[in-house]
Amino acid sequence: MSKEVHIVSTTTHSRSASTFFSDIKSLIKGPVLIANVLPVFAGFWLALHFSGMTLAGNWSVFWLTMIGSTFLMAGALVMNNWYDTDIDTLMERTKQRPTVTGNFSLRTVLNIGLVLSAIGMVLLLLTTFEAAIYAFIGWFTYVIPYTMWSKRKYTLNTVIGSVSGAVTPLIGWAAIMSANHIVPIVLFAILFIWQMPHTFAIAMKKYEDYKAANVAMLPVVRGFEFTKRQMLIYVLCLLPLPFLLPMFGTAFIVIATLMNIGYIAASIYGFYAKDDYKWANLMFLYSVNYMTLLFGMMILWTF
Repeated sequence: MSKEVHIVSTTTHSRSASTFFSDIKSLIKGPVLIANVLPVFAGFWLALHFSGMTLAGNWSVFWLTMIGSTFLMAGALVMNNWYDTDIDTLMERTKQRPTVTGNFSLRTVLNIGLVLSAIGMVLLLLTTFEAAIYAFIGWFTYVIPYTMWSKRKYTLNTVIGSVSGAVTPLIGWAAIMSANHIVPIVLFAILFIWQMPHTFAIAMKKYEDYKAANVAMLPVVRGFEFTKRQMLIYVLCLLPLPFLLPMFGTAFIVIATLMNIGYIAASIYGFYAKDDYKWANLMFLYSVNYMTLLFGMMILWTF
């Protein structure tokens, strides 16, 4: 009998631990966090190359930058979860977040967000003041103008939210040297513009969720056809940007341009697609692979 109790207890403990880690992953929006930390690494790595410095000589700065950025971004994402609890209860994809299920109290979530943000900011201040400033701009933009103001009221929320994601390579770069350089500036522009069609694709995929929660995403407010036209405009704006980075070589410019042409073709196809949701998923997948390949090529170029 005691053996059976032990087995049940062990199973319950295992499930509790699994639920806890699942809740933490949901709270910090794991995939989103990783997607935002990677450009920080890219910015840092490229700054090392263009400054003539080495990673071996900057290990401490590297870890401060990466851990600090991760903590600060996680803090911002947790704050977003804390503030959005009411609309998260209305959307299918967010109903399992710990703020909705009650696994974490809202006070606890708020405290986690504030503590993570504070630790991240302190660590980044130990790198350079410029890196910390870019990081604070990203945190502030995401938490205040985006989460607490524009997200529920204005379709402009996507533009505002894109600023927070676009500063990420500036953080990594500025930890090594001033970001007053063409490379981080163009990276900022690419990320800022790319996030618009990327986010619009997500908003189309999750149209029913956003509509149920009355979130002012562009497809909900202006419809799919208007959103498609906006996506094409932003994708077209990506076309000239690789030509501003001749230092990465002809092969990079050619491949990046081909990817942009493919992105444009996929955007135009949307006007003829019979299934808008399937097309939106195609655009989402293309955008994810586009950015991964683009940054991957830049990093590989430095080896």
